[in-house]
Amino acid sequence: MKSTVEQIRARFDNDVERFSRLDTGQSATIDAPLVLELIAEAAAATTPDARAVLDIGCGAGNYALKLLERLPGLDCTLVDLSRPMLDRAVERVSRATGGKIRILHDDIRLADIGLDSHDVVIAAAVLHHLRADAEWTDVFQRIFRSLRLGGSFWVSDLVAHDSPAIQALMWRRYGEYLAALTDEAYRDHVFAYVEQEDTPRSLAFQLDLMRDSGFQRIEVLHKNSVFAAYGGVKL
Repeated sequence: MKSTVEQIRARFDNDVERFSRLDTGQSATIDAPLVLELIAEAAAATTPDARAVLDIGCGAGNYALKLLERLPGLDCTLVDLSRPMLDRAVERVSRATGGKIRILHDDIRLADIGLDSHDVVIAAAVLHHLRADAEWTDVFQRIFRSLRLGGSFWVSDLVAHDSPAIQALMWRRYGEYLAALTDEAYRDHVFAYVEQEDTPRSLAFQLDLMRDSGFQRIEVLHKNSVFAAYGGVKL
């Protein structure tokens, strides 16, 4: 059995510091600093007149902060399961923008994210917690509807691979990265909570879902091992 929402919430309640490192990002994610920059730059390039951002699974606010470096003054809606994460995000983001800050302490599957309300939506290291395909479809469609015309949606996340051989290859490479980063015990720790908590889908699945939800001008920004960054625009 996979972890429940409450079990996931409890782990993140106690892991705020690890998600507060703007210079390095979350180190268990390969190329975290690069992807932070890419997502922010892509959002700013495609949506230069943005007024409002929705940060889903905002954690301690790293992605919102990076975006605000390029699009200052945005109104920010921050969504997260973890109240300590939200508190840290509000503390940091409020120092970086004069715009309004709204918080939603909720599950993205249930949160009221509005219609035609945002110019940019960011989802970093969160969608892999979705379970059934129907949940993925519903969340992507709701995100599409929450965007204004011309708005963009950007994702950075853990991904699976449809080919068992390629999945095994990429998982081995990820294990080598984790062991080199710290040690084999850390690798085993990360593998254990991924197995317990996460249900990632392939990049191909997610790109198809973007198209089916109505997004156009879909771009893959980066792919390395079991991590990918991509996005699209609502036209």
